Amino acid sequence: MTRIAAVHGALAPHQYAQSEVTDMIATTCLPEGADRRLLDRLHEGAGVRARHMALRLEEYAGLQDFGVANDAFLDLAVPLGAEAVTSALDAAGLAPRDVDLLMFTSVTGIAAPSVDARLVGRIGLRPDVKRIPVFGLGCVAGAAGVARLHDYLLGHPDDLAVLLSVELCSLTFQREDLSPANMVATALFGDGAAAVVACGARRAAAGPAVVDTRSHLYPDTEQVMGWDITGSGFRIVLDASVPEVVRKGLAADVDAFLADHGLIRDDITAWVCHPGGPKVLRAVEEALALPADALDLTWRSLAAVGNLSSSSVLHVLRDTLAERRPPPGTPGLLLAMGPGFCSELVLLRW
Repeated sequence: MTRIAAVHGALAPHQYAQSEVTDMIATTCLPEGADRRLLDRLHEGAGVRARHMALRLEEYAGLQDFGVANDAFLDLAVPLGAEAVTSALDAAGLAPRDVDLLMFTSVTGIAAPSVDARLVGRIGLRPDVKRIPVFGLGCVAGAAGVARLHDYLLGHPDDLAVLLSVELCSLTFQREDLSPANMVATALFGDGAAAVVACGARRAAAGPAVVDTRSHLYPDTEQVMGWDITGSGFRIVLDASVPEVVRKGLAADVDAFLADHGLIRDDITAWVCHPGGPKVLRAVEEALALPADALDLTWRSLAAVGNLSSSSVLHVLRDTLAERRPPPGTPGLLLAMGPGFCSELVLLRW
C-alpha cells in the first residue's frame, strides 16, 4: 500500500493576533465610514486567535488589483513551497532527486509556468519529474491530493510522490465587499503551506498506509462554495447552507465507505478533519456523533493559524502523527470538504 513517509507544514512569515487582522480588514476592505459591527462579531466568533499572513498588515492597502495580488502570491508561494517540500523530504530521509511525481495544489493564486515547475531547479528536483498542477479543489484538495497520490502510486509502486499545497488566502480578501461571505472569509482564513511525501508499495517506508479513498459530489450544490472570478480577483462564494449540507450527507458517505472495509465509526482511532470553521466543525461532530474530543487537534489548528484552505487538513495530519499517533494497525479517517460541493475521504491504517 501507499505509505505516508512524512508531512511538513509551513506558515507565512508574519503572525498577528486576530484583533490586529480585524482592524486591518476594517481599514482596507470596508468602505470609508462603514459600520464594522458585523465584521467585529464574525471575527470574534470565528474561533481563531492568531493568523500568519503573506504580507505585513500595512502592505495590504497596496493590493489594488488582481494582478498585484497575484504577483504577491508568486513572490511567497515559491519560497514557502520550497521550504515545505525540502523539509518534508528531509524528515523522510530522502532527497529532491528521489521524487518521481510532484503534485501542486492551490486555489489562491495562478501562474504558468506553475509553482511546481518553478521549484524544479530551485530545490534540485530531476528534470524528468512528473508534475500535476491542480486548481479549483479549494479546501478539499489536501485530502483529495493524498488520494490522487495514492491512485498514482498504485500504478507506480516503485515511485516516490510529493503533494505540495500553498494557500495565501489573505491575498484574496475583497475591498468594499460587505457581503457576509467576504466578512466570514476575512475572519477565518490564514496563509500557509504543507507537503506530503508518499511512497509506493515496493519502497521501504515507515508511516501510515493509505488503504482506500472515496470522493463524493453532492447534487445541486455548485453555488454553495467557490469563487466568482472578477476584475478585483477571487470573490468568495460561501453559502450559509454549507453546515446543513454536511449534516444531511456526510454520515451516510462515511458509513458506506467504512462498511466496505468491515468498519464502523467506533473503529476509527483518529479523525483527521479539515478545520472549515466553527459551524462546519460542529456540523461534522453532530453528523458523525463524534466523541467530544475527537476533533481537538482540528479545533486547535483553527485557533492557532486559522483555516489554511487545502493546507489545513495536512497540518492536522502532521499534528496527529507527531503528538497523538494512534495504536499501530488501527484505522483512521482523513476527511475534507470543498467546492462542488464535495467531500473526500481517505482511509488510513496507522
